[in-house]
Amino acid sequence: MIDVSSLAHADAATVREAARTRRWTGPTAGLAGGFAQANLIAVPRVRAYDFLLFAVRNPKPLPLLDVTDAGDAVPRRAAPTADLRTDLPRYWVFERGRRVAEVEDATPYWRDDLVAFLTGCSFTFEWALLAAGISLRHVECGTNVAMYRTAHPCAEAGVFRGPLVVSMRPIPQALVSVAVQTSGRYWGAHGAPVHIGDPAALGIADLSRPDYGDPPVIAPGETPVFWACGVTAQAAVAATAPDYAITHAPGHMFITDMRDATLALT
Repeated sequence: MIDVSSLAHADAATVREAARTRRWTGPTAGLAGGFAQANLIAVPRVRAYDFLLFAVRNPKPLPLLDVTDAGDAVPRRAAPTADLRTDLPRYWVFERGRRVAEVEDATPYWRDDLVAFLTGCSFTFEWALLAAGISLRHVECGTNVAMYRTAHPCAEAGVFRGPLVVSMRPIPQALVSVAVQTSGRYWGAHGAPVHIGDPAALGIADLSRPDYGDPPVIAPGETPVFWACGVTAQAAVAATAPDYAITHAPGHMFITDMRDATLALT
């Protein structure tokens, strides 16, 4: 395993190469500063329009960055020299809504009819939060950000439905407004938070038991702040049970060649 510090300010291609060669198989928060990160979901062509419509109807959790042709593993807009089958640290494979594999190389599972979607990720704006003086505990500790299924349903489209998933970062109360303003510029990475404070308002019973990622540590004086999360796609796959899908493992994102500034308002 390569040292994380060597990838923090590496370019996107270097981080993708580390994933491709299995020298990096962990979460991608804090890697490739300045480059946009993306969620991946690939579904059969017969379900691709439904998912496209699902993303369009739910732009907060699923801001579209790129869509491939059927069978093509190259995201020609987001990273034209990349391979979506190998260049993420970890993948989930679903059959009829049930996760059947977690792998570091999706090549044996890729099908000629798969259409891949890349959607924006909140890891993209974390560098801006750090620059604004907001520390991020999951980055400091080398853990995965905590993610939760909420009681809020997404807008349905075709066969796809499911709950909104959110990521949570504990923010010092005095800096919550800074976090809102800073992240709010990043329209292509979920933008501003969807909720601040009481998790019960989202239907989250216990912050110490996330549905995805690692349990968070919330210090005195910190407020839980919740952003829409691209793992909403995995929750939709589980809820609607399409015959097949490949996604990133939560927190193990695709690093695009797109600069983070291109996903922000000027």
